[in-house]
Amino acid sequence: MAAIVWLVAGILLAAAEMLTGDLTLLMLGAAALATAGVSGVFEPPVWVDAIVFGLSALTLMLGVRPFLLRRYATPPPHQSGVDALPGKSAQVLEPVDAQGGRVKLDGEVWSARPFDPAESYPEGTTVYIMKIDGATAVVWKGP
Repeated sequence: MAAIVWLVAGILLAAAEMLTGDLTLLMLGAAALATAGVSGVFEPPVWVDAIVFGLSALTLMLGVRPFLLRRYATPPPHQSGVDALPGKSAQVLEPVDAQGGRVKLDGEVWSARPFDPAESYPEGTTVYIMKIDGATAVVWKGP
């Protein structure tokens, strides 16, 4: 009877893994299936089932899951081009105000305007790129 409970739990956990995708429920489901196998063959007491489940879950979570994540997990997307510029710092080359200005960003000269049109930044000020609007860097000095 206990083997059937472990079997059903293992199948449900493995099926629920499709909703999460982080391999945790799959490892627990595999541990439950291993416990179902031991319980079906040897018919041990419940506390032995609990120990088998705990040891197999611990082994799978610490041994197998990290390997599978390294092998099959998709890395976070790498931003490139103008998408990678917000958050970087730039040096003001020509005063930046509501009418415009110039900043040096990663060795390139960009036209710039302040994030807050009421502000202006003198030459030599370090500013941060808030966004790129066309070919213009929208900058802010920060707090």
